Amino acid sequence: MTTVRYRLRNPGLSPRRTRLEVPGWAGRQEPRADGSQEHAWHCLPFTEAARAGIELFYPHESELRVATRGGVLCFEGEFGEADARRPPVRSFGAQYFTYQILIDLKVEEGLALRTEPHPRFYTDTTGTVPIAVPALIRHWWPMLYFVVFKSPAEGQVHIFRPGEPFMQVCVVQADDRPDLVEMGEEEAAEREMQSQRIHQSRTTLGAGSQWTSATDTVFDGTYRHILAAARTDRNT
Repeated sequence: MTTVRYRLRNPGLSPRRTRLEVPGWAGRQEPRADGSQEHAWHCLPFTEAARAGIELFYPHESELRVATRGGVLCFEGEFGEADARRPPVRSFGAQYFTYQILIDLKVEEGLALRTEPHPRFYTDTTGTVPIAVPALIRHWWPMLYFVVFKSPAEGQVHIFRPGEPFMQVCVVQADDRPDLVEMGEEEAAEREMQSQRIHQSRTTLGAGSQWTSATDTVFDGTYRHILAAARTDRNT
């Protein structure tokens, strides 16, 4: 397991492994059962991706609202007299703004950190979740001084709420640049055979787990069951 050591200036950032909030941004507490609405936490590939990161929380006591009005980026909130509680944000070109985060996340040589939007960005229906811009930070850089966010479109508002996660950081291979190679006929045929076998065996592989959602979409636990079997084989 990879270890990430950290130091920070503001303890309110509260770095931790990303957790699914149910009920909350990951959906309601509805079972995988006929008539239920689909929710993000029902999807194992999404939940695994979300939990692979480190979430950071907005550490300030006053809500920050970032809006674009008449082409001008505005930072709004109740920041007290002379803006004493104003968060450290500033415009960064026409389409971005920065937040001075001051956190050090140390990983081993060969690894790096990648900033990205918090997973709740993908489940949000209000258009108000902050959008952290992806950036790769090498292991030798001793402090993440600031992060860049995408500015909201004209008329939109992005909201930073106290104690609410506002971005995610993932640990990645620093120099992983995969080569894209088309499969040969034999390998492609093998993969196609695997695909067909899974499709033809879904009744067995997903036994007892099939359900039809409120939108009349059929789901089953085939992927979950195969993953559980793969993990068992790996641990034996």
